[in-house]
Formats: sequence, C-alpha cells, structure tokens
Amino acid sequence: MVNENTQQMVPRVCGTKCTFHPFIALFIMALLIAAIYLTGYERGQFLEDQTTGKNSSSRCNLSVGKWVFDNKSYPLYKEKQCPYMWDEFACEKYGRKDLNYQNWRWQPHQCDLPRFNATALLERLRGKRLVFVGDSLNRDQWVSLVCLVESSIPQELKSRNFKLNGSLMTFKATEYNATVDFYWSPLLVESNADDPVNHRLPDRIVRVQAIEKHARHWTDADILVFNSYVWWLRPKMKVLWGSFQSSDGIYKEIEMIRSYEMALKTWSDWLEIHINHTKTKLFFVSMSPTHLRGEEWGKGTNDNCYSETMPIFKEGYQGSGSNPKMMRAVEAAIDELKTKGLKVQMLNITQLSEYRKEGHPSIYRRQWVPLTEEQLSNPISYADCAHWCLPGVPDTWNELLYAYLLDSRFF
Repeated sequence: MVNENTQQMVPRVCGTKCTFHPFIALFIMALLIAAIYLTGYERGQFLEDQTTGKNSSSRCNLSVGKWVFDNKSYPLYKEKQCPYMWDEFACEKYGRKDLNYQNWRWQPHQCDLPRFNATALLERLRGKRLVFVGDSLNRDQWVSLVCLVESSIPQELKSRNFKLNGSLMTFKATEYNATVDFYWSPLLVESNADDPVNHRLPDRIVRVQAIEKHARHWTDADILVFNSYVWWLRPKMKVLWGSFQSSDGIYKEIEMIRSYEMALKTWSDWLEIHINHTKTKLFFVSMSPTHLRGEEWGKGTNDNCYSETMPIFKEGYQGSGSNPKMMRAVEAAIDELKTKGLKVQMLNITQLSEYRKEGHPSIYRRQWVPLTEEQLSNPISYADCAHWCLPGVPDTWNELLYAYLLDSRFF
C-alpha cells in the first residue's frame, strides 16, 4: 500500500509552474503501487518462516491456518483433463461422486498463499531439473505439480518419459528446458522395496548405510524434494549390513526410530559431500498423515476415512497418523546439515493435511490386487486412507513449494 507521503510526492515534482494531466498522475501512481507491491513480493513478503514461526508484516507461517470452501477458484485443474493423472489418485474416474474435496482452499491465518501461476513457476525452472525423491506420497505430489503446470504448455512442447519398470519418471517442458522428475526411493536408502512395481513384501529390509544406488540418479538436480515416512511405520526394521547379493550379510532387527535416524545420517552425509552447496536447493516434506482411526474424530472404533465427506475443523487437531518423533529426527538431521553450510528447508504439510480426513481415495482408486469377497463386503477394510485424491490436498503442498521457489531470498 502507498502511504500518504508517497501520494503527495507526485504533484510536488513541478512546483507551481506546471501541472499534471490527471491521467498521467494516475498512471504514475499505478506504477508506484506496482513497484512497491512487486518489491515486497520479491523480498518474500508472503513467505513463511516455518523454522522460527515468527509472524510480522513481512513473514507469515503458511502452515498455520484453516480450510475454506472455494468452488470458484478451486480445483486448479481438472482430473479428467490431465493426461498425466495416476490411477491411484484419480478418485472421480473410479466412481467418487462427492467432489467437494477438490474445492477446499488453504487459508493461512495472517496472510494469503500466493496464487499458483504455472508460467511463473516454469520461468523459475527454466534450464533446471527438479526431482521429487521418495515414496508414493511424493509421487502424489509429483503428479499434482505436473498437472498444475502441463495445461499451460502447448502439446507439442511437453513430453513424458516413462518406463514401467524404472524408478525414474520424467516430465519435460521443452520450451523452458525444464524437467520435473520423480524417483522412487521409499526409504531414501537402499531396501528390498526399491522395485517401483513389486515392493509389497512381508519382510522389509533396509541397508541404512547404502544410498549411492539411488543418489547417482538425482545428485545433479537443481532442486530436490525429499520425503520418507509411511514405509517406516512398524515397530522394528530389519537392517542389513552387507549386500542383498552376498550370503554373509549381517541382519539385525532395530527399533524403527533408531534405524530411521541411521538412514537419515547416511542421507545427510551424502548431501554434505556430493551436493553443490550454493546451487542446489533442498526440501524435506514433513509427514503426510493417515486417517485410519475414526474414533479420533468422533466416529466408531472400526471406522476410518471411508465415506468421509468433510474436513476436520477443530484447530490443532492431531491424530495418531503422524509421528512427531520421526519429524524431530528429520529436524535434527537438517539442523546438523545447517552447521555444515547446507540448508534444507522443511516443507511443513502435516497440520494442514491432518484436517483432511475426506481427501483420501478410500475405495475410489485402481486396485492393483484383486479384492476378495470378504473385502468387497466390507469396504472399510480396503479403504486407502494414506494417499490423496487429485485434484486435492497435494496441490496445496505444491502451493507452499511454489511460494518458496518464487521467493528471491531462497534463490
């Protein structure tokens, strides 16, 4: 906003010997307002400081707010019109009738999220490679971002390189020489779940000290967005010292949180040594919560996200679908990297996602394994309460990412 003194500046330029045409004065005023507004934006006026939680006229915690129903501005794209939609997230395609989950807008308490602009983001990504590294929740976010930007690109100037049995999926906007990739690495380090298709195994084994097999595919990226959470959710992990091919490997069951910390140490050590500290921008996405226990929001003990149609409106709600100890482990790893001159920005999506119990696919998704008669008779038993329908919650995650990527202080 232009203050009173600024407004009075225009007529004093000439003094008493000349006058301004009113239209010229209005034009100059418009330029002044635009310049002040854009300068504030470039300085991060709308960007949060999630690590300190400080709020002022120039800082706002974007992760603290509420969901507002907005069927005029949202969804930001149409599920059926995005050729890159993934069947795990295509809830409308698989029969979901209540589509209000597409119309909720995240409203921070003390500011507004910058409106997503695909062209502005692609300009920021010109000549760059952005890679999402992690599990299917990160793929959920990757599909969301591709759908958000692809509609603004002419068909002949975009391409997708997809190999069914490959861990790497690539979307390229050729006009901008911009690449948005997803790399499957659900536990960040090596594991027996590294096959992007055949990874449903009863016994999960992780090599907590081995990451090079994965990291060589993304070390050269300009922007890296990591996540790793749901694949660790079991009391203990079987840890392997040695290789999967070797017969003399040492296996040991270790408490989950300890094995997670060990994996994060391997991940952070790799980043410290191999990542360009000045060029590469790093993000870690916080926990994406599940909604498996209906009693936590007033439903029965046997209920989950199945048949839910509205968000949770109790501010600060936290269910058992997130694990604060794990995020504290991530924060500790990030803090340690900061002391070594490498900044990793936490993308805090947990609280805003906690409210969205109705945003999951539930039964409205492709089933990769045929359902049994028993499951069909009890839909709650096979409802997916971990992933998210698209358009939906991951679009907001990408709006947060967008706010960072457009902030000049971050680049």
